[in-house]
Amino acid sequence: MRKKVTVVGAGMVGGTTAHRLADKELCDVVVIDIIEGLPQGKGLDLAESAPIEGYDSRVQGTNDYKDTANSDIVIITAGLPRKPGMSRDDLLKKNYDIVKQTTEQVVKYSPNCILIVVSNPLDAMAQTAYKVSGFSKNRVIGMAGVLDSARMSTFIAMELNVSVENVTTFVLGGHGDTMVPLARYSTVAGIPLPDLLPADKIEAIVSRTRKGGAEIVNLLKTGSAFYAPSAAVVEMVEAILKDKKKILPCAAYLEGEYGVQGLFVGVPVKLGARGIEQIIEIKLTAEEQAALKKSADSVKELVGIIGV
Repeated sequence: MRKKVTVVGAGMVGGTTAHRLADKELCDVVVIDIIEGLPQGKGLDLAESAPIEGYDSRVQGTNDYKDTANSDIVIITAGLPRKPGMSRDDLLKKNYDIVKQTTEQVVKYSPNCILIVVSNPLDAMAQTAYKVSGFSKNRVIGMAGVLDSARMSTFIAMELNVSVENVTTFVLGGHGDTMVPLARYSTVAGIPLPDLLPADKIEAIVSRTRKGGAEIVNLLKTGSAFYAPSAAVVEMVEAILKDKKKILPCAAYLEGEYGVQGLFVGVPVKLGARGIEQIIEIKLTAEEQAALKKSADSVKELVGIIGV
């Protein structure tokens, strides 16, 4: 029996996530949205792709949470997208209400699922889902670091003209302007990045990584990124469904790790069948630790505003 994954939100991120999940034949997919016809149309379109692409994953669109019952994983992409000039924080209160209501429905119909939160501002929305769901901390995960690290890897590969498969990067901290890209832990075919690029080039890549989402928003003008975010979510889903024990940077609820208490912050975690199976603590320099604290403080400010 195939696993069941629900994608909440049939917008560009949600629809593309459903597409990638079906293409990889990882699970059956339910796409749910409040807009009548939108998830049904995308679900039917993906179902009609199956004979051509050769996948037997079933894709269903719905407006009724009953159809999501007994999901193994629920991905929350619902929320308002950023517009040019709008920060992730501007979205805070509007998306808080959406994620709160969504989580209540998810818990009602899939009490044993693992939650992956994509809605922005990411860390605060993950905290919202965690508090509202009452789930154990290993079952609520924020998608941030996989995407941010992919962006950093892309820029490094472009700069050095090498395969993206050679590049490994780590981005910690909150998903926003205070994220902490770790050049010291980033490598190209095992070679530390500082051995390959001068400090000014690395700093330019770090800066572009921090602004990666805004750069795409400003280019698109009518939406935000969806190809890379959906790819990042699917990598996380695959690690969980296949019990890969894969170490990925994700937003996790910290209880003292890295000196952070009671907040969702991006750190390396081991993803397996139980969700977050281990938080990996790496040694940071004083400067990196200070940057991570600053990032955590910005998350703390947001969760304080919405009271979670």
